[in-house]
Amino acid sequence: MVCTLQATSRYITTQHLHYGVDLDDLSLSMWLTMNSGITGFELLVTNADGVVESSSENSFSAIGKSVPEEMLRSIETEDSAVIMSTLGEIYPESRQVAGVPLTMSIDGDLFTYGYLFVTGDAAAFWKEWLSFTYTFIILAISVMTFAFILSYISTKKQAEPLNEMASAVRRFARGEFDVRVKNRGRKDEIGQLTEAFNMMADTLESSEQLRRDLITNLSHELKTPMTVITGFTEGLLDGTVPHEDEARYLGVIFSETRRLSRLVRSMLELSTLRSAESEALLESSFDVSEVVRLALLSLDVKIEEKQLDVKAELPDETILTKGDQDSITQVVYNLIDNAIKFSDPGGVISLEVWVQGPRVYVSVENHGETIPPKELPLIFDRFHKADKSRSAKREGAGLGLYIVKEILDKHNEDIYVTSSGGITRFIFSLTVWH
Repeated sequence: MVCTLQATSRYITTQHLHYGVDLDDLSLSMWLTMNSGITGFELLVTNADGVVESSSENSFSAIGKSVPEEMLRSIETEDSAVIMSTLGEIYPESRQVAGVPLTMSIDGDLFTYGYLFVTGDAAAFWKEWLSFTYTFIILAISVMTFAFILSYISTKKQAEPLNEMASAVRRFARGEFDVRVKNRGRKDEIGQLTEAFNMMADTLESSEQLRRDLITNLSHELKTPMTVITGFTEGLLDGTVPHEDEARYLGVIFSETRRLSRLVRSMLELSTLRSAESEALLESSFDVSEVVRLALLSLDVKIEEKQLDVKAELPDETILTKGDQDSITQVVYNLIDNAIKFSDPGGVISLEVWVQGPRVYVSVENHGETIPPKELPLIFDRFHKADKSRSAKREGAGLGLYIVKEILDKHNEDIYVTSSGGITRFIFSLTVWH
């Protein structure tokens, strides 16, 4: 009703101002009749005094009658208010009535030249309400249906990588670590989650491969001495070994037992290393030159056995560096021990310590067989032995250089190796203590 009132008032004002259509013009009554048929409401137009000038067809009898003055004052103060009224004597029964003044501007002043009333019985009002309600329900259902479809498509699209991840996790539980979630190039949280998930999968696959390699290598390293010990022990027990060879067989058993002991000790060292915190290791300091001297002293017997010449260029002054002294002592010991092991008898081992900026560098060099270039990137791997053809004749489990790398990584330091012309050189760094 209110919408009909406002639209009709604008039409009447436009016709009156621009086309000179008077309020009692027959064309206006015809238009009101047509509009009444469309909307289902009765329309009345009065002059400024409240006398009905035009009306829709069903209210022609109201032409010439007057609307009470209090009704005119009411619609002047209450814009488009809907009330129950008979409009004086115009209608025999109360109807729903709403009205607005018809105004125009003259010399900047707003002037009321008439009034427009829209009336309707309960049936007409109910019809409009039903029409509005029906339209609202249809619109609401359409919006909800569209929102549901859009939400379903969006949710399904969002859930695709999550479903893939759930499937991948189930396959991980079965030991299939080569599964990856397809990266669709998304930059939102789902894309970041996909990238993080694939990174985790790479780490898991790498860890699983390392675990398998460790088990394989460890099994291999344990199998050889255990086989030797078992075979020689059985020979001694059943009497198949000649009496004069018993001492030699016992010596082999003793050597292999020591080899097993070193392997177990190295594994324990690795376990301790991994549990250590880098920050804690860097809270203490030590004299690196003194560490090198002590390591040399502890390996003096091995050096004498091979008749090696040692050339050491160590600073006389104290050089304090950050780190755990016991761990770095292990690094220096392993490197010198490795140099002794692979030096030619009667060869030379060179040791050097120097300061360069905020770093201290330690070099261990030996003369012996050249490490093939393809072996250099693998030399710090677990159980790796570059000299495979002669590994059985040399003590060690292939963990010495791996432990060196692990310790230096924990200290946030680097180690480098070069090998050419029979000279192999290891250089590692430490941070100067300030």
